Amino acid sequence: MNLLRAGEFKVGILVLGVSALIAYMSMQVSEDPTFFGRNNEAWFLIPDAGGLVKGSAIKTAGIPIGTIKDIRLQDGMARVDLGLKPDVQLYQSASVEIRTQGILGDKYINVLSGSPTDPPLPKGAQILNIKDRGSLEGVVTQITDIGASLKDTARILQESIAADGSRQHVLGRIVLNIEKLTADVADMTTANREKVNDIVDNVRNVTQTLDELLNDESAEGFKAKFKDSMARLDNSLKNIDEITGKINRGEGTIGKLVNDDETAEELNTAIQGVNNMLDTAGKLQTGIEFQSYYLGEAAAARTSVNVKVQPGLDRYYLIGVVDDPFGVVEGIDTTTTTNGTTTEVSERKTRRNEFKFNAQFAKNFYNFTVRGGIIENAGGVGFDYMLFRNRAKLSLEAFQFSQLNIRAQLQYNLYKGIYLVGGGNDMLGNAGKRSGYLGAGLFLTNDDLKLLAGSLL
Repeated sequence: MNLLRAGEFKVGILVLGVSALIAYMSMQVSEDPTFFGRNNEAWFLIPDAGGLVKGSAIKTAGIPIGTIKDIRLQDGMARVDLGLKPDVQLYQSASVEIRTQGILGDKYINVLSGSPTDPPLPKGAQILNIKDRGSLEGVVTQITDIGASLKDTARILQESIAADGSRQHVLGRIVLNIEKLTADVADMTTANREKVNDIVDNVRNVTQTLDELLNDESAEGFKAKFKDSMARLDNSLKNIDEITGKINRGEGTIGKLVNDDETAEELNTAIQGVNNMLDTAGKLQTGIEFQSYYLGEAAAARTSVNVKVQPGLDRYYLIGVVDDPFGVVEGIDTTTTTNGTTTEVSERKTRRNEFKFNAQFAKNFYNFTVRGGIIENAGGVGFDYMLFRNRAKLSLEAFQFSQLNIRAQLQYNLYKGIYLVGGGNDMLGNAGKRSGYLGAGLFLTNDDLKLLAGSLL
């Protein structure tokens, strides 16, 4: 007998084929991703797992993505193990929501996968973000709490508005205070009824006076004055409109100034010139110098006061007055001594102080300065050279060219305008004023003078 043609063999083949088809269809329609071990696992903890059933569906956006594998107790809380489809990827920010289907429906788990920018959540890891959308029990609990609060509020309101009142609650104190205030107002109005009536009469008189003023139809009344004022205002507005029209058309001085670019440019140039002049005046530096030194030959002190005006760093003007002990010769005493055949003649000149003036212009060239003008009532020139980082100044002056007087001087600055000075006067002896000298001086700038004036005031 041929086995392949036997009826029992054909029936067995049919049964196996149908069984395989049923198994395949079951795999396709099953919501359990753990079927045949194909799954992605995760778990979370919640205080109460009531309403959740092992094997119930897990959804995302309403689409089943797995089932609850197990629910068990862990550390006093309910641990829920999830079995998810292998293509569901969770991230560190993944969260779980406990939802219900309808008001009285069963609970199910809704999983939110999290932000794709976060690190992936490993298989079998814990989901930490748990959200409970609220069940019917939670709603009932909240309603119960609200009812209790309403009951307490009603009790407090009843105590506050009772006939005898209550100061136990804020509302009761407010009601009692309002009652007391209204009673005080009633007593005050009763006691001062006549005054209140007077106030009402005064208000009535004021309103009546305002009504008469506003409704006065005479030529000197409010209405006539108001109409006249409005007419003047209208004329003023017309004049303003005409003026602005002329300005817009470029008529008149203001119109040219606004519309003519050349006029505006000339005005800007003039303003800039004034600003430059004021800026130059603001930058003007002024100083006062006091100087006195002792002349050994004259046995007297020479004192001078000079004003230095410096409009710029490269130039300055010097104006001053000098009290010179080598001034005017009042007389000459002649002494003749005869000693045998030798005769000696000595002369002694008597001098008195003379005031002399300085008026010079100086030009700076880095550390070198050239001066020229009037030096002690005579024409002359001077040269200055700064040394040791401007702490010392070497000067040479030549003046009174008929009897050439050459003066050499060294000045050393000690501290903030205080300096020592020394040198030789009339070094060639042409003017009969040769003498060495030594002294000191003080130089004050305009900033120093402002500070000094402020301290004095």
